[in-house]
Amino acid sequence: MAETSIEWTDATWNPVAGCAVLTAGCTNCYAMRMAARLEAMGVEKYVGLTRKSGKRAVWSGKIRLDEKSLAAPRSWSKPRKVFVNSMSDLFHEDVPIEFIRKVWDVMRETPRHTYQILTKRPERMALVLNEPGFAVLPNVWLGTSIEDGRVLGRLDAIRTVPAAVRFVSLEPLIGSVAAGDLSGIDWAIVGGESGPGARPMDPIWVDEIESMCRRAGAAFFFKQWGGKNKKAAGRMLRGRTYDELPASI
Repeated sequence: MAETSIEWTDATWNPVAGCAVLTAGCTNCYAMRMAARLEAMGVEKYVGLTRKSGKRAVWSGKIRLDEKSLAAPRSWSKPRKVFVNSMSDLFHEDVPIEFIRKVWDVMRETPRHTYQILTKRPERMALVLNEPGFAVLPNVWLGTSIEDGRVLGRLDAIRTVPAAVRFVSLEPLIGSVAAGDLSGIDWAIVGGESGPGARPMDPIWVDEIESMCRRAGAAFFFKQWGGKNKKAAGRMLRGRTYDELPASI
């Protein structure tokens, strides 16, 4: 387990490492930079998972399964919200269904924790989780990441996923998603891009999403404005913070 400063969770658990650049939201992925840093520090798990492209690290497309980390949540006695695979995508095409079953078994056996799984591949998530043997677990929230209007089809895909809680991470928000529909979505996280080369987020896009949440009955969580110095930009929206969570918690 790694404690985390991510505002909407308590800890991260990474039984898979590595990914591939898929759409525009991946361009400045923090996990690519972190994986390269961990490799430079000699962490074997991350060796070869990124490559240099100009002055930056990008995913190499390689995936590494970490069998040793699978049992970790069983040893955490204190209940936690756990972000699963902050350094990868559990539903990447190269993660075998058999390994996903092992992850599911651990989550089933540790109902004291609430697991939050995000994917940019909700179509595969739906395909896998509609297979026999994948029960809907009340302590597992399933979501997809959407950065702008070009990938709104992911909303339709996540609605086909059998889940106790469905959510969407609109981060990094680099364009309007006002054409989307949040019906069937329990929770929306909104955040601007941060770090080197961060693309700006228009406040109008944030207001649009809050209105969409109110219409759909989805909880609204405003994570950050982002920018090169995200701490300086903060996370206040109209003079207050928005830390809403799904009704099930």
